[in-house]
Amino acid sequence: MISVVILGAGNVATHLYKAFQTSENVSVKQWYNRNLKSIEFYKNKVETTDDLSQLTEADVYILAVSDDAVAKLSSQLPFENRFVVHTSGSVSAYDVDKKNRRGVFYPLQTFSKSAPIDFSEVPLCLETLVRTDYPLLKKLGASVSDHARRVNSDQRASLHLAAVFVNNFTNQIYRVAQEITESQGAEFDMLKPLILETAKKVHHMSPYKAQTGPAKRNDKKTIKKHLKALDNEHHEAIYKLLTESIRKTHGR
Repeated sequence: MISVVILGAGNVATHLYKAFQTSENVSVKQWYNRNLKSIEFYKNKVETTDDLSQLTEADVYILAVSDDAVAKLSSQLPFENRFVVHTSGSVSAYDVDKKNRRGVFYPLQTFSKSAPIDFSEVPLCLETLVRTDYPLLKKLGASVSDHARRVNSDQRASLHLAAVFVNNFTNQIYRVAQEITESQGAEFDMLKPLILETAKKVHHMSPYKAQTGPAKRNDKKTIKKHLKALDNEHHEAIYKLLTESIRKTHGR
C-alpha cells in the first residue's frame, strides 16, 4: 500500500483524490490546503489540515498546486529527504526544494471538478531525479492509470506546449464558432457531431492526412466568401492565420 499526502485543492488535486480512492494500492493519509473550506466536503472521508507543521509521514507528497506555487510550497515543507512530486506540465522537477527527493507526476488531461473522468485513460508523465525513486512513482501511477510512463523534462515541456494547442486553443476556436453561429441564429449544437468525428480521426490517421477543407484545396472562391461573411476583425484574423498555415503545410 502506497501512502500519499495531497497538497492543494484545485481540479487536479480533486481528481487525483477521487482516483486514489478507487485504488486498492493507494491510501490517501492526509489532504492539505491553506483554506480548509475548499476541501470541507471531504473532511469526513480523509484527514484534512491547513497546517504544514502537522503533515503526516507518507511515501509520496503530491504538490497539486499552481505552477507559481510549487517552489514556495516545497520550500515550506517541514521535513527533509522525503519524496515530493508536483503535477505541473511546465515546471521543472528541480523547482521542488532540494532538501527532499524530487519528481514529477503530471496527468496530461484537462480537468474540471464537476466533470467526471476515467482516470485509467489519463496519460501520466513520470520523472524522478533519484533513479531509485522511479519504481515507487511508477507503481503509484499504474495504480490509477493504464498509461503511466517515464517522460523526461524536455519531452514533458513539448507535450505541455502541444496540449495548449490541442486543448486551450481548440476550445477557443469552438468559442469563435459559437459566436459565428449565434450571430445568425444558428445552433452551435449542430456542429458537435463534426467536432467528435474530427477528434476521432486522429486515432486512426495523422493530423496531416486528416486535414480537409477549402484551405487545403486552395479553394480561393470559398475562402474569399468566408472572409467577406466575417464581420468580426478578430475572427477574420484567426481565419487568415489558420488558412495560411494549412496552405503552407500542404504546399498550396
